[in-house]
Amino acid sequence: MKHSRFRYASQELPANLGYGRKAGSLLMLTMGLLVFQAQGQVLNLNQVVEQSVRQFPFLKAKQAEISSAERRVQASRVDLLPTLIVQDQYTYSTSNSLNGSFFPNEGTNISTSGGVRATNVSQASFGSFTSASIEWRTITFGRIKANIGIAKADLQRSQVDYENEVFQHQTRTIDAYLLLLINQKLVQIQRSNLDRAQTFKQVVDAGVRSGMRAGVDSSLATAEAIRARLLLLSSQQQEQVQRLRLSELAGQLQTAMQVDSMQFYTTLPNGAFLSDSISPKNPTLRLFQSQINLSAARSMATQRSSMPTISLVGVGNARGSGFSNQGDIFQSNQINGLGYQVSNYLVGIVARWNLTNLLRTRQDYHADLFLVERSRQLFNTQRLQISRQYQEAETQYQVALEQARQAPIQLRAARQAYNQAKSRYESGLSDLVTLLQTVVTLNRAEVDGYVAVSNVWRFLLLKSAAEGDLSLFMNQVK
Repeated sequence: MKHSRFRYASQELPANLGYGRKAGSLLMLTMGLLVFQAQGQVLNLNQVVEQSVRQFPFLKAKQAEISSAERRVQASRVDLLPTLIVQDQYTYSTSNSLNGSFFPNEGTNISTSGGVRATNVSQASFGSFTSASIEWRTITFGRIKANIGIAKADLQRSQVDYENEVFQHQTRTIDAYLLLLINQKLVQIQRSNLDRAQTFKQVVDAGVRSGMRAGVDSSLATAEAIRARLLLLSSQQQEQVQRLRLSELAGQLQTAMQVDSMQFYTTLPNGAFLSDSISPKNPTLRLFQSQINLSAARSMATQRSSMPTISLVGVGNARGSGFSNQGDIFQSNQINGLGYQVSNYLVGIVARWNLTNLLRTRQDYHADLFLVERSRQLFNTQRLQISRQYQEAETQYQVALEQARQAPIQLRAARQAYNQAKSRYESGLSDLVTLLQTVVTLNRAEVDGYVAVSNVWRFLLLKSAAEGDLSLFMNQVK
């Protein structure tokens, strides 16, 4: 349908028909080259990991959290500055029990001043009021500092959370890369197995047609060829699923993503881990430690919130009214109430201490201490789990190494058995069932060989992840 619309649009421009065709052909050629380059580009492990960290949306969300935490730190430091409130208002109000209404700073109630009139007067008058107040909490006994400490601890937690998420994402990406490689190998194995089955079926069918083989051999050969085709289709399905999963982790879905097998199937890791314990630099443990620090900062702020504050204050105001200063009477020109007539100022030192709040703060502080203990025990739980994962990975890695060393022996034996069974069948010394058993054994040995090598690298990755240092894995790849 897209090509039909393109041709229809070209027909509507007869004056530039030749130019339109050339431009359209050039555009399609350019798009074709871009698609070919996108499909033909083969990415190695480092490129895929770098792309995944740069493009994965969830990591960008974590970066946004860090930026937000940085702004909260800056916002918390504003409390160190004096509080300045200014207002300017012009009103038109009645004067029963007050001479000129005004709204106080940050308030919604109407102030009352003056006596109550003998009669209720509905006539209103103009008024004006301007004020400025400043308060500087000079001594807070650590309250502001504790609140800044919460913001800093939250920023540190956000940064460590991002680093841990990057680490976990890199681990998932590398594992998906290895799984895609093994699935690609399995497709190659099953394709070779299908070619072998189809070639053998042609030989058997020729023997049946010539009368040299029984008809049942043709049926068995056909069943084996179908089974090989089903195995190929299943492996192709798994390969495409794994390719989509890897491209998702890389931040952009690609149905034709190509990866480099590098040296994963030509060599085995030769490095040894020197550490037998979990490094405190493990990103996951650092994340849980940052949560302990954040809980401790919050408990400190709760404790300091019960302390008094000592502030320097200053207030200045100016007021105008439509009433005369001498007697409770309206001025002849009420517009004069919009101008300022009197002014006042106030300076002083104010100490505030909510003594009743001490009881509540004490309970909140003890509640926060339990949260600190909770975070500490979660840290211990995570450290215990990572230590167990490390020991498991070490055991699995050693077993996988031995399996990878034994796999070539298994493959040679399976090929020898297949060749011998094939020769015996062709010479009429064995039946087809025996030969098909060797075919299955050979196919399994081919699969086991690549899976064993892949498992070595995957368990090495698991060890590196438990250690908290992916360079232990990446250095083996280079």
